[in-house]
Amino acid sequence: MTMTVLGPRGQVTIPGALRKQLHLQGGDPLLVDVTPEGSIVLRPAGVYPIEIYSDERIKEFEKENRMTPRERRKFARYLRGR
Repeated sequence: MTMTVLGPRGQVTIPGALRKQLHLQGGDPLLVDVTPEGSIVLRPAGVYPIEIYSDERIKEFEKENRMTPRERRKFARYLRGR
């Protein structure tokens, strides 16, 4: 068991050995829970991408999102009218 201290602004530092063991880095999301006995439990939050896009797929998205010259003119007229 390792001990740490609650900082004046409610911050807790996870000791380096534990961060290394759990492969945690600054900015990683953590889940905070309290047990019925009053213990505080911190767990790494799993953040998983739904789909990892290839460069080719990203180019397809960008192509589909491009405005046609007609759409650009229509949008420009809309902006001028605001």
